[in-house]
Amino acid sequence: MQYQKIKFTNLEKSTFFPTLRQRVDQYFVANDLCKSGGSKIIYKAFFMLALYLIPYGLILTGQFSNLIMWGMTIIMGFGVAGVGMSVMHDAIHGSLANSNILNKFFGASIYLLGGNAYNWEVQHNRLHHTYTNIHEVDEDITGKFLLRLSYQEKQKYIHRFQHIYAFFLYSLMTLSFLWKDFKEISLFNEMSKSGMTKPFPKKELIRLILTKLAYVLFICVIPLYFTSLTFGQWLIGFLTMHGAAGMILSTVFQMAHVVEGVDQPMPTQSGSIENAWAVHQLQTTSNFAGKNRFLSWYIGGLDYQIEHHLFPSISHIHYNALSPIVRATALEFGLHYNAKAGFSNALGSHIRMLRNMGTV
Repeated sequence: MQYQKIKFTNLEKSTFFPTLRQRVDQYFVANDLCKSGGSKIIYKAFFMLALYLIPYGLILTGQFSNLIMWGMTIIMGFGVAGVGMSVMHDAIHGSLANSNILNKFFGASIYLLGGNAYNWEVQHNRLHHTYTNIHEVDEDITGKFLLRLSYQEKQKYIHRFQHIYAFFLYSLMTLSFLWKDFKEISLFNEMSKSGMTKPFPKKELIRLILTKLAYVLFICVIPLYFTSLTFGQWLIGFLTMHGAAGMILSTVFQMAHVVEGVDQPMPTQSGSIENAWAVHQLQTTSNFAGKNRFLSWYIGGLDYQIEHHLFPSISHIHYNALSPIVRATALEFGLHYNAKAGFSNALGSHIRMLRNMGTV
């Protein structure tokens, strides 16, 4: 398809974001805090990596029964999701540490998950965070197999059942990294004609191929070579790990943008979104932060998606403290601050949205 450059037009001359940014900066100055994660998130990063890699290493010893090793692949799945949400995500946003070297080092953890740092930076940081919930530009709601996550997507008969089978498809998210990253090459090249992205660099293609081969060696060849696992047993463990990780990651991400009360605006014919960018983020994003601090810690503060979308370069460890500032400023400017009362409420809202999009 032909992509069109999209621009945000602040028709109401809103000063919401300059005011909010000033107040957030004042918070960090007053409390003498650094906007990155600091030592807390470094320790957390090693914990999440250990949650993934220690069970992997134990499986390689071949000292456990098949049932215990299968259980370890479930733990690995939680580790994969934890690395994705709490380590890789912040690092590629540049908010994990003040050091670019540390951010690149921990951002490279995406290769251990089967993904690609460059593709994620373009698809997530640039496209999703800029053009949130805009059909055919935000890949998170567009072109999903058997799913209708955008009202602009063509409705099919099978979509009326998507609230039943959606979570199975969500479980395939990290598994899809193996081929999706190659598919995005042509997508980015097409988008580059409008200036929305750059053409896919040749050096990144080489890195993409080499890192995919390294992942196959790490997750497939080495376990089969060093253990007595049959291919069938390995495949069950592999799918279990990716199924657990994909289910967690997809569900958390979807509850931020495909829930009741969020907008899916369409650009004008001239390619304009008639709103300030920050106001657009408020209208297309929802929080689901509740009282479960462990959940918030594990998912990397992604229950505070509004704060994350407005300040992606600030580490997630600060979002809980910034939330009252963002909420108060939004209400002061007459803007809706969409927040569901915890995980279960957001999950219910997402399921209702799936059902509604499947029938309307």
